[in-house]
Amino acid sequence: MKTVTITVINDLLTDNRVLKTAEYLAAKGYRVKIFGRKLQKTYPPFSSNENITVKRFKLPVNKGKLFYLYYNFILFFALLFTKKDILLAVDLDTLLPNYLVSHLQNKKLVYDSHELFTEVPELIDRPKTKKIWLKLESWILPKLKHCYTVSPSIAKEYKNRYGVGFEVIRNLPLYEKVKSIPKNLKLNHISTKGKILLYQGSLNKGRGIELMIKTMALLDGFTLVIAGSGDLENELKKLAAELNLLDKKVFFLGRIPAKELKYITAQAYLGLSLEEEAGLNYKYALPNKLFDYIMAEVPQVVSPLTEMKKIIEQYKTGILLTKHDEETLKNTILSITPGQYGEMKKNCEIASKELNWENEAKKLEKYFP
Repeated sequence: MKTVTITVINDLLTDNRVLKTAEYLAAKGYRVKIFGRKLQKTYPPFSSNENITVKRFKLPVNKGKLFYLYYNFILFFALLFTKKDILLAVDLDTLLPNYLVSHLQNKKLVYDSHELFTEVPELIDRPKTKKIWLKLESWILPKLKHCYTVSPSIAKEYKNRYGVGFEVIRNLPLYEKVKSIPKNLKLNHISTKGKILLYQGSLNKGRGIELMIKTMALLDGFTLVIAGSGDLENELKKLAAELNLLDKKVFFLGRIPAKELKYITAQAYLGLSLEEEAGLNYKYALPNKLFDYIMAEVPQVVSPLTEMKKIIEQYKTGILLTKHDEETLKNTILSITPGQYGEMKKNCEIASKELNWENEAKKLEKYFP
């Protein structure tokens, strides 16, 4: 049985793309070994498949340059002394040790770029740090033969920069329809306060979450549920508290394990994906939450950025936000008529039959025969 190693820099709790990839590979007869980070004491089972194993490393430091150096050092030796046939590196921050080991041991390397890493908002105001990542990227990427990413625009950008062809494998959900919701995941205490507007994902810069919170001060009959965590979590909670909205009209659920999140999503009235055009990474983004909303048959309000706009215009599952301000967001939400809402919901059902992992995963055959 051939072995594939997968390396990530997160703790895998909410990394649904890696879970789906691992289970696809295990179903094809591969043994899968996943390396990630340990950030809490215990974790729910990652997968019930006996051919998938997970190793999380606990680090003494979890941010800054020292963290990246330390983690890449650990990954290098972990990969070097692990039996494997194919290495799958997820994102630029795990690529270096994978590249070095693949070169030293003549092993096949596959690169899965979940984003346009060097263009994330966190690097826009840090030119020295960005320069380091760009140098690493420009050194390794032209040498790679097996690459894929999450959107056509990101694939095109890599092609223009480095002449490297990237397949597009979108981060689509499994075709699953929620028929009943576990009692511990029901949002009864929230839904009684109004229709649920849902944001799910990382609480980071440029996601439009501040806009969502501020808009709630203008909206009656709605509540905002935020499922996720990130660098801005405390700042966002402080904002909600200052507006007297925290735990009244704005609720933070924290990180929800990937296998549970679909039940939260299914209870929403609208799903929000309001990324700002803060760098090329967001401009070209095709976030998995958009497809999660569609699978759950929850209409969306979405920023008119390149790739998200294409999805909304093609499948008509939601509405594009024409301007990033509270009044526009409020009016956009309130403008949705019952007939329009029903049509968007129906379109979600139709689109979900196409926009699912079972269809998209077939493209992985090219890299893992």
